[in-house]
Amino acid sequence: MEEISGNVERIIPLCLDPGIRSRHPKAYSTSKRQEESEAPSVKMGGVSDGTLPTNSNKNEKLKMNKASPAFASFLSVDAVVGLVRQHPVAFVFLLTLLVFMGVEYTIPMVPSDSPALDLGFRLTESLNAGLVERPDLNSFLAGLNTVFVAMQSTYIFWSLLVEGRPRATIASLFMFTCRGILGSSTQLPLPKEFLGSGADFPVGNVSFFLFFLGHVAGSMIASLDMRRMKRYKMAWSFDALNMLQAIRLLASRGHYTIDLATGLGAGFLFDILAGHYLKVKNRKRHILAEEDSRFCQCCCNCKQTQDLISST
Repeated sequence: MEEISGNVERIIPLCLDPGIRSRHPKAYSTSKRQEESEAPSVKMGGVSDGTLPTNSNKNEKLKMNKASPAFASFLSVDAVVGLVRQHPVAFVFLLTLLVFMGVEYTIPMVPSDSPALDLGFRLTESLNAGLVERPDLNSFLAGLNTVFVAMQSTYIFWSLLVEGRPRATIASLFMFTCRGILGSSTQLPLPKEFLGSGADFPVGNVSFFLFFLGHVAGSMIASLDMRRMKRYKMAWSFDALNMLQAIRLLASRGHYTIDLATGLGAGFLFDILAGHYLKVKNRKRHILAEEDSRFCQCCCNCKQTQDLISST
């Protein structure tokens, strides 16, 4: 035993010698792994026994926090082809970015004394001419649009009051609040060819915000809720009516194309935000309910709402 202990005492200093470690890296790496497996766990800011971290530990932490090698470091034709195959949608967006950069920097600006240039108006010139010649048809279509808005509102309130699912209602409240802020911040002029009607929503030829279109956003919120409940036929019906509504608003010059497109995106956005809001609120409610069951008493079925959120 004395001979073994003497050998160990001679070997340990050799392992600590940097010259020996460089000549025998495999042996050192093996012994280092054994030491690390037997050593106490290291935490950020120091070891668990309260000692300060050494310079070697700091260097190791810096290496761990370094980012992975940049794509440019191994750039090749095969790498680019593989990247395009893995992310074709991103590649298409890259091409459209380059195209619209060229369009933006070369397109002639619209003079301040000229009407706004809207491609949707140009595509619906014949429909606009027909509505100008037949004002009764314009009022009839406006009335149908008002009925469709009432259908959206009825479904959204039904999902809250009858089915106990508040997500669509919360999304609508978020959306109309944001629309009010943006509409009050920048008031756009009405198109010169605007065809108003007392039967259109809001009924009575009252003023309204142009940006963004609440009709399209509300219909999209209702359609997304229908899909969550697997009411696909009803959702497709709302989508078709929403498209017809958008065409009519362009033909009557009630909204610009950008109002419609932004309203469609707003419906998606505020539905997602409402889902995150409910997820956070329900998580807090269930944590409090573990301490006191009174915190879980609410106007909706918490378990059903949580299941629906997790499924989406």
